[in-house]
Amino acid sequence: MRRKDREITDFDEMMKIIAKCDTCRLALFDDEFPYIVPLNFGTNVEEGQLYLYFHSAKEGTKLDLIRKNNKVTFEMDCEHNIIMYDERMSCTMGYESVIGHGIVEFVEDENKINALKILMRHYHEEDFKFNEKVATMTEVFRVKVLDMTGKRRNNIYPEEKVKRHITLE
Repeated sequence: MRRKDREITDFDEMMKIIAKCDTCRLALFDDEFPYIVPLNFGTNVEEGQLYLYFHSAKEGTKLDLIRKNNKVTFEMDCEHNIIMYDERMSCTMGYESVIGHGIVEFVEDENKINALKILMRHYHEEDFKFNEKVATMTEVFRVKVLDMTGKRRNNIYPEEKVKRHITLE
């Protein structure tokens, strides 16, 4: 990473960023161009290993590509805001992000309900009720995270006189 002053390597700090994100983008291998897809997700740490959980229909391009090559890159970002420097007549963007690599593993039928509960926990209270019959019509997979790093640009340097922050909705 070129800007080491913005790098986040602490696992707990990266998990705080992940908790604020509502979308995880998965980049998959395709023949000519990379294929990227935004997904809802959940997280779980199992015996010290971080997993990202996802769901989808039982067929489609994403699953076809995963079955050909289960190596993925993932990306999440949040806390977007424009930082205006009126005196310099310039601006920059504030953000927090996490990017990493992983291996997709398909969740077996007997573990799908628990996996879907992990996913729902990211968006709702842990005991969110849902129709468990959907599990039979749903593909559930998880990414075993091999590595990840975070990055943050929301700090103001002393020499920078910032007039205003504009939060993007």
